[in-house]
Amino acid sequence: MFRRAAFPSSDEEVVDGVVTPSLLMGGGQAQEYGMKEPGLRTLFHFSFAVNDLDRARKFYGEILQCPEGRKLPGRADFNFFGHHLVAHLAPEEVVGSQGAKVGDSKKTPLRHFGVVMTLEDFRRTAERLSKCGVEFLNEPSVTQKGTIREQMLMTVTDGCGNAIEFKGLHNITDVYAVERSETART
Repeated sequence: MFRRAAFPSSDEEVVDGVVTPSLLMGGGQAQEYGMKEPGLRTLFHFSFAVNDLDRARKFYGEILQCPEGRKLPGRADFNFFGHHLVAHLAPEEVVGSQGAKVGDSKKTPLRHFGVVMTLEDFRRTAERLSKCGVEFLNEPSVTQKGTIREQMLMTVTDGCGNAIEFKGLHNITDVYAVERSETART
């Protein structure tokens, strides 16, 4: 039987020493898999290098309000919008702003990660980042205008050598939508 440890949230539940956050999706066959959260079968996990663990805790924990999990030497675990993010203190491994996305006229480094959220959450996040004085690589703007994937987009630096991209859509699953012209093969 699988047991999933999670990070505390405002509506946490502790059963058998396992904390389960309420922010994750509901419904489905969770009991069949021994999971506490109905409908949840997987979590995305991302491990990355930072050059300053205290700054990482401030950015991810305080500014983005991602609850911190285990406290181990040289690393910090966060519940990053429902997913498992681990910042490792490894300054020599930080990639920074090397490379660029193909066809990107903005300043988004090739190596970045982020989150797709509703427009309402995007606007709240943009306001909080701005109020906290976070450095924007790309100010909030509309991209892919007039397409099914029309979205708000912003890219910031976490202050630890990494670029974080936020996308806001009316329907977050539209990020997967494909226009007919994109499926045509030449």
